[in-house]
Amino acid sequence: MTSALPEWHDRYQRQAQWTSSLRAYLYERAALPPDSRVLDVGCGSGVLLDELSGKFSRVFGLDLEHERTAMAMRKSPQTLLVQTDAHCMSFESQAFDLVLCHFLLLWVNEPSRVVSEMARLTRPGGVVMVFAEPDYGGRIDYPETLELLGQWQTDSLRQQGADPTVGRKLAGFFKEAGLSLVESGVLGGQWRTRADLSETENEWEVLCRDLSGNPEFTSNLEDYRQEYFSAWERGTRVLFVPTFYAMGRK
Repeated sequence: MTSALPEWHDRYQRQAQWTSSLRAYLYERAALPPDSRVLDVGCGSGVLLDELSGKFSRVFGLDLEHERTAMAMRKSPQTLLVQTDAHCMSFESQAFDLVLCHFLLLWVNEPSRVVSEMARLTRPGGVVMVFAEPDYGGRIDYPETLELLGQWQTDSLRQQGADPTVGRKLAGFFKEAGLSLVESGVLGGQWRTRADLSETENEWEVLCRDLSGNPEFTSNLEDYRQEYFSAWERGTRVLFVPTFYAMGRK
């Protein structure tokens, strides 16, 4: 991960906005009581912690990086924060009623091991939720002149240590972890009106950060920018990255 923390926090907030309706649906589906013990794995800067604290009385968060944990602690002082590795979490087995993560498995070295750890920490009858994991292998970029940007961004994610096709593997991870898969699926994509300009600008900024080390992109930056925003002006721009979710019971 090459961006500074404020930039990542902005990205985390946008991601949380994208998945807000899905999270509400899965919370309702899980039907857990308010006194449940909940763990947010890879909580980052803590964008979900206030939401969780509003639903459940005992909320915990963890992240590997101290800077992110410190920001989460400042923003959600009511939450117990721990700095630890998601591959080997420092909690007793069966300690939680709900263990969840949000855009995390894309970045970890062994996502199947992390899901197994999440299952270990979940009590019998409890729930594991993976809210959103993208799959860039199924990405759609249109017009065709912008397809190369998508390919470059996928390559950049690999170079940053991410697994761009982790989304399609979620159901298999749950099975390997011994979880009973309640539901899995892909977040929909709807384009009822032309995308908001601010959203398009945010997408462009993320793309520029991810491709800052690509000389072919940077040397033709203005040409790509013009085509990117011209497609938005014409109403022809389509960017869809299949984003998978899963919920299982222990």
